[in-house]
Amino acid sequence: MTCDTRSVAEWLVDGARSAPRPEGVMRELCERLCACGIPLWRAAVFVRTLHPCVTGRRLLWQAGEAVRVGELPFEELETAKYRDSPVVKVYSTAAPLRRRLESERDAAEFDVLRELYAEGATDYLASPLFFTDGTIQVATWATRNGGGFSDAHIAGIEAIAAPLARVAEIRALRRTAGNLLDTYVGNQTGERILAGQIRRGHTETIHAAVWLSDMRGFTPLTEILRPPEMISLLNRYFDCQVPPILERGGEVLKFMGDGLLAIFPIEGAGAAAVCEAALSAANEARSRIAALGDSIDTAGAKRARFGLALHVGEVLYGNIGGGTRLDFTCIGPAVNIAARLEKLAGKLGRAIVASEEFARHCGRGLEPLGSFVLPGSAKEHAVFGLAGEG
Repeated sequence: MTCDTRSVAEWLVDGARSAPRPEGVMRELCERLCACGIPLWRAAVFVRTLHPCVTGRRLLWQAGEAVRVGELPFEELETAKYRDSPVVKVYSTAAPLRRRLESERDAAEFDVLRELYAEGATDYLASPLFFTDGTIQVATWATRNGGGFSDAHIAGIEAIAAPLARVAEIRALRRTAGNLLDTYVGNQTGERILAGQIRRGHTETIHAAVWLSDMRGFTPLTEILRPPEMISLLNRYFDCQVPPILERGGEVLKFMGDGLLAIFPIEGAGAAAVCEAALSAANEARSRIAALGDSIDTAGAKRARFGLALHVGEVLYGNIGGGTRLDFTCIGPAVNIAARLEKLAGKLGRAIVASEEFARHCGRGLEPLGSFVLPGSAKEHAVFGLAGEG
């Protein structure tokens, strides 16, 4: 008996275009293989990726269930269950691994085989997927069929391994590009870049709330702390700000040493709602940083303080740079005013200050601090701070 999977291979060679998302590719792939006579019960594809928090993803199909997507944190690489797994074995040998599961003894080699055997699996195959850059990914296949996989079943699966690798590589590269852009420029900016906005000078004017923050006393801290301690402190300091910003619709554009520039675009939502979200993020970041200082044993690190300016106005958002080295950022008078307000916050001994324009949209929780002439400006600017902070 033969299992002709040429139609599945042709579908993969054509890019699996009927399934735009990876979960759909996995579901349709397994359904098509079953239709060809291969008695699949469970299948998974493991693809390593570039991401700051996870080392790879797993797409898991099981008959009668929705495809599940799992991620492997870097910490899992050190566990015995991961190191002693069929997937790692295939990574190291670049060869298929098959285990018939006719008895408990047959499943003793790996934890996952023991788990699958307990659920009724009778045969298991792990296939290497060779990417064009030389890396190896892995697909695994399991059945509950009484006789396990036949030679024809195995041949049918092996016949689709190469085109599956091509589809997996293309989808993985697309996802990696998105991951890297999200990591280094932010989600909204990354979407613009992937959509083709990569020419120098390509900018648009947007209305946004501007966030510009800075760590007070950073220079003295660099003389007190060893470099690894300094980096660790900066990372924890930014961890106090980035989640509150992202959770409220903001976009972190860049880190400048100990400084952070973010915007909250005012598009569909009204300015009042956006500014309230920005102020809520600021209050949460301030609380987190205060707790961070209390948790650090190093005496010098306890002196780390938070300074933030909030403003609202029009900014130029787009590509600036030289030749083929560009920065997707925002510039303009609104950013300049925020930078000068942030310096003023330090002089006033305030953690958070806001411009009159910001306070006009979001006055709750803010109180006037007076009018000040900012550097580079000939007129006075009304400045607001958190009520009761002084």
